[in-house]
Amino acid sequence: MTSTTLVSIVVGVAVAALLVVRQMRAQPVNANFRIPLILGIIGLIELTNYLQKNHHLGATAIAALVGSLILAAVLGAARAATVHLWIQDGQPWRRGTWLTGALWVVSLAAHFGLDYLIDPHSPDGGVAGASILLYLAVTYTVQRLIVQARAQRIPVAARQPESVTGSAP
Repeated sequence: MTSTTLVSIVVGVAVAALLVVRQMRAQPVNANFRIPLILGIIGLIELTNYLQKNHHLGATAIAALVGSLILAAVLGAARAATVHLWIQDGQPWRRGTWLTGALWVVSLAAHFGLDYLIDPHSPDGGVAGASILLYLAVTYTVQRLIVQARAQRIPVAARQPESVTGSAP
């Protein structure tokens, strides 16, 4: 395994751990896509560099990569359904549940497991190591889009701050 691939894997796992920890805390739902955009750009650069250096990759490895990204979207959607949503101070808030955290672990295991099934003896970490940040960008974006859509469906009355009762001036 090359040092570059090892660094990519370590960074990817550290970013995933940070995402999981942040999702287990109560936070307002927001429309900021800065983190998934940064992960996606860096992930595309890493994957492109890997693919340029490894022209020998066959159709099976490419299919595994595509399958992994599809799985990322599916598991992102599944995690989104486990996020608890509520209204606080007139705005939607979210917090992941234990199931959200467990699905993150399943998601990472599936990404690396699929790569291992395709090439268990890859000396350089395989496609999974090179695509981990792109995988995280896809799964996190899908989850975030669905959570935002769910938050927007919370009844408007629940979003309004409680009105002050009393006589009009």
